[in-house]
Amino acid sequence: MANVAKKVSWSGRDRDDDDEDDGRAGETTPLLNGTGPGAAAAPRQLTPSSFLRIGQLSNVDLNEDIRELETELPRQHPNEIPHNEKLLSLKYESLDYDNSENQLFLEEERRINHTAFRTVEIKRWVICAMIGILTGLVACFIDIVVENLAGLKYRVVKGNIDKFTEKGGLSFSLLLWATLNASVVMVGSVIVAFIEPVAAGSGIPQIKCYLNGVKIPHVVRLKTLVIKVCGVILSVVGGLAVGKEGPMIHSGAVIAAGISQGRSTSLKRDFKIFEYFRRDTEKRDFVSAGAAAGVSAAFGAPVGGVLFSLEEGASFWNQFLTWRIFFASMISTFTLNSVLSVYHGNAWDLSSPGLINFGRFDNEKMGYTIQEIPIFIFMGVVGGILGALFNALNYWLTMFRIRYIHRPCLQVVEAMLVAAVTATVGFVMIYCSRDCQPIQGSTVAYPLQLFCADGEYNSMATAFFNTPEKSVVNLFHDPPGSYNPMTLGMFTLMYFFLACWTYGLTVSAGVFIPSLLIGAAWGRLFGISLSYLTKGSIWADPGKYALMGAAAQLGGIVRMTLSLTVIMMEATGNVTYGFPIMLVLMTAKIVGDYFVEGLYDMHIQLQSVPFLHWEAPVTSHSLTAREVMSAPVTCLRRIERVGTVVDILSDTSSNHNGFPVVESNPDTTQVAGLRGLILRSQLIVLLKHKVFVERANLSLVQRRLKLKDFRDAYPRFPPIQSIHVSQDERECMIDLSEFMNPSPYTVPQEASLPRVFKLFRALGLRHLVVVDNRNEVVGMVTRKDLARYRLGKEGLEELSLAQT
Repeated sequence: MANVAKKVSWSGRDRDDDDEDDGRAGETTPLLNGTGPGAAAAPRQLTPSSFLRIGQLSNVDLNEDIRELETELPRQHPNEIPHNEKLLSLKYESLDYDNSENQLFLEEERRINHTAFRTVEIKRWVICAMIGILTGLVACFIDIVVENLAGLKYRVVKGNIDKFTEKGGLSFSLLLWATLNASVVMVGSVIVAFIEPVAAGSGIPQIKCYLNGVKIPHVVRLKTLVIKVCGVILSVVGGLAVGKEGPMIHSGAVIAAGISQGRSTSLKRDFKIFEYFRRDTEKRDFVSAGAAAGVSAAFGAPVGGVLFSLEEGASFWNQFLTWRIFFASMISTFTLNSVLSVYHGNAWDLSSPGLINFGRFDNEKMGYTIQEIPIFIFMGVVGGILGALFNALNYWLTMFRIRYIHRPCLQVVEAMLVAAVTATVGFVMIYCSRDCQPIQGSTVAYPLQLFCADGEYNSMATAFFNTPEKSVVNLFHDPPGSYNPMTLGMFTLMYFFLACWTYGLTVSAGVFIPSLLIGAAWGRLFGISLSYLTKGSIWADPGKYALMGAAAQLGGIVRMTLSLTVIMMEATGNVTYGFPIMLVLMTAKIVGDYFVEGLYDMHIQLQSVPFLHWEAPVTSHSLTAREVMSAPVTCLRRIERVGTVVDILSDTSSNHNGFPVVESNPDTTQVAGLRGLILRSQLIVLLKHKVFVERANLSLVQRRLKLKDFRDAYPRFPPIQSIHVSQDERECMIDLSEFMNPSPYTVPQEASLPRVFKLFRALGLRHLVVVDNRNEVVGMVTRKDLARYRLGKEGLEELSLAQT
């Protein structure tokens, strides 16, 4: 993707910020919907001559760039928020996916016998069942509320249109429709923009980052879930080009994170259960199950949910996790199916497996022949090109939003404008359309007659005057002749741009269903064209091509292959189309990747998140750990003075989260070998409980901490400013031996970047200590040190690090 921000202002601070993971994420971290301030510096291209000094580039050259910009540009408050795609944010923390195997941890694990381990495993299954049940219930709530509120709105507008069609004055009907949409969307946008901005969008990029090891603030909080559910209901009822299925993934993840901890920090309620799972590693696995349960509830596709979590979500996986996640997905689908069947009056007929049911493609006309395989591949090419165009347009639009529409009030106004424009476009196209079809035998929920003859309805209204989910099903299953080609062509064109404009608004909404609707429209148009060319041949059924077009369009936008193939098969209840859907999706992904990245990856990159992909850049073997590490490193002695610990933790210029522990003589400045690693959160708990003695004489009895004390403080450890340490206590000593991790992962400074990357990525590390041949600490590698290197169009690039 071209760099669209060639000249931007700099708003960062002139200091070294690229040491360890810094702990300043907190409340001011820019979120994935484009809110929050941004900053950028011009990225550098790495040449062979620059490799030897890369380790100093971030500390020296970056500051020189800042000073040059400050001398060229007068200091002033910019009217826009500067942003640059070749930028890496320093504000995102990492999660601690690597367990700290200190003495407390090992003693607890050794005390647990085989029966206790079996109990822990049973608890995991219980949690997965609870995740599935609650995710299914949340999906039921969303579906039932949307159905009733949207039905009420459409009945009111339809009655008004029918009334004024005869009397004249349809402009009032347009005004009513646009006002209703804008009012509902305004409420949905206000609660997101002003209460919980991280609830905007589908939430898939945020969950993908979380599972990768990046801490996105508030992403799995209860308040986020409440705002997400209310927001998606209001977005769909408000008539935006969105779907309610995508946000179910985020909702399931939040439910999983909360259930697995056995307490709610938002409600300040601790149920004293599942305490063993209060660490990032365990929570990550349950969040993977929650995301899969969300997909399963959305599409009635438990296997597709597992594969989605594997393909798009989870960065860490094991065989034991697969079966538990499938169990959670199956429970989620069954819960949704049971409740909706009772709601629809068919208590014993489990016919509603997901929020959207594409219907069954099982009649004889829906087969395919070998001659159609090239046609399906061509449709995949079209889907890839249209998907790349969609992503490119949305990229430019998102850059515009980041720069100019960053205030919450402006975001609400934009959402209301999009809602009003969507209603206006739909009304004008319905009004201008003369595509009339007989009502008899039609399954249209809210048929609009307008200027059609009695017993007929306007087919353009079938697509616009309905929820997107029902429009997709209509395009799949309506009999041949239900749509005029001009109707489908105009609808595809207008809905494409509306959906592109809508994605990225400060509302809770997904892109799955709009993408399927766009693809179904042009796919059906493609099928009608083939029918004309082949004189109505039996294999040119438009419904079949609507399905292929939907898969091609969605694959071209989000670039999913395996999981989307299974989701489409499970949602249609037809295995016959497995092979052509797979062909279409693979072709769409290959073609789309040639032009731009997938939509979710693009938005992760736009928000400057230090996301680690599966492999290091292929041309990075020339770099070594010595050249990419951060140095110097703040180390602590095994027996350290309390005042020194407090000063280090309070220093905002080096707000690190991990500190190597070394053995050294207090009377000298010479650093000895590495003895372990201790985290900021652990030090804060030690200071809070005052685990220190009055003098260096460690024979005095000190308070014995347990792992429970650390788990009780997780995940919101108090800031160092909230801990009071008296002057006398500052002179005390603290022994870190029992609490540090005595066996941290290390690499020699000559290790290549790909080797360092593989070790860091595979083990889910947060800190990787770099040592010399005497085992003395020479540097530290963190997520940002690795994520700042990527392969660009002109070779290996080093992204600029800045506070954004």
